[in-house]
Amino acid sequence: MKRSIWRHPFFLTGFIFIAVLLIASFAYSFLWGDEVRKLYYISVDSVPVESAPISPKWEFPFGTDPLGLDMLGKVIIGAKYTIIAALAIGFLRVFISLPLSFVLGVYFQKYRKYYNGTVDSFHYIPFSILAYFLLYPVLWEPFEGFSTSMPERFFIEITVLTVLIVPIISSLLGNEIAHVYKSEFILSAQVMGAGRFRIILKHILPAIREKLVILFGQQVMQTLIVFIHLGLLKLFLGGTDVDYQLVHDPPKSMTMEWSGLIGDTFRYLQGAPWVPLTPILFFAATMFAVALMMEGYIQATSGYSYYGKRIKEKVSRVHEEEDRKIKNGDFTRV
Repeated sequence: MKRSIWRHPFFLTGFIFIAVLLIASFAYSFLWGDEVRKLYYISVDSVPVESAPISPKWEFPFGTDPLGLDMLGKVIIGAKYTIIAALAIGFLRVFISLPLSFVLGVYFQKYRKYYNGTVDSFHYIPFSILAYFLLYPVLWEPFEGFSTSMPERFFIEITVLTVLIVPIISSLLGNEIAHVYKSEFILSAQVMGAGRFRIILKHILPAIREKLVILFGQQVMQTLIVFIHLGLLKLFLGGTDVDYQLVHDPPKSMTMEWSGLIGDTFRYLQGAPWVPLTPILFFAATMFAVALMMEGYIQATSGYSYYGKRIKEKVSRVHEEEDRKIKNGDFTRV
């Protein structure tokens, strides 16, 4: 039975988690700017017993970094940059790919196989590596300093990460739209005199609405994963601050966005694991929240479980392969 997505516990849980993070991030920056609490050492009876990086405590639930800065405060400050950039890239990928996919699936069906054959080659190119080489001249600070402002670097990075994946998404959506276009209800609409534009708006678009929501969620999660990869390669969202002094500090993030917090502190994974694991935990929690919203939306609008359906399909494929192996093994050569 269909019901409002705002009453579905899965969708509501994921939405509240992301909304709370964004509201907390903007409120923190509005009240305290980018100032983060510091704790250099803990003393008992005037005797230092622990120095930065300090392990998680009640007042500092995620501990501090090697400079004594509160990890929770840094994650909250960077949440707005990371989440909004991922949502914007995911939305732009689907929004730009949709009209291209309609052209491929409705108007130029005879040329779709050539387009798909060309786009298939992109699947063999590591997306994160390609993005790294394209974004390195923009995000890595040169010796003389950046020639672009931070909003310009954000715009360029969002544009590059969007445009690189548009051909693949348009190919996938074009195949889906071409399949829907051959359905019986589309043929009935054509017999009744409906034009292609009306068929797109009134029939095809409602038919693929759920797939668009799923695709949007998948692209948001893929973007977050790409952020992690670029962070490990020291290429941070908004720009990498590079110190060129004789005794230089490691490259660091200029906005405290989460990929920068991972790349800047990953070397402490063994000595102070809470430092890099804190942003990794928030990355994972955000992706899980997006997955909950996808699942809640599908269950509320269609009445079935998206992930449950995928699991059943995988199980059925495994059983089919096992049955095929058994049938092939029934014949022995004599």
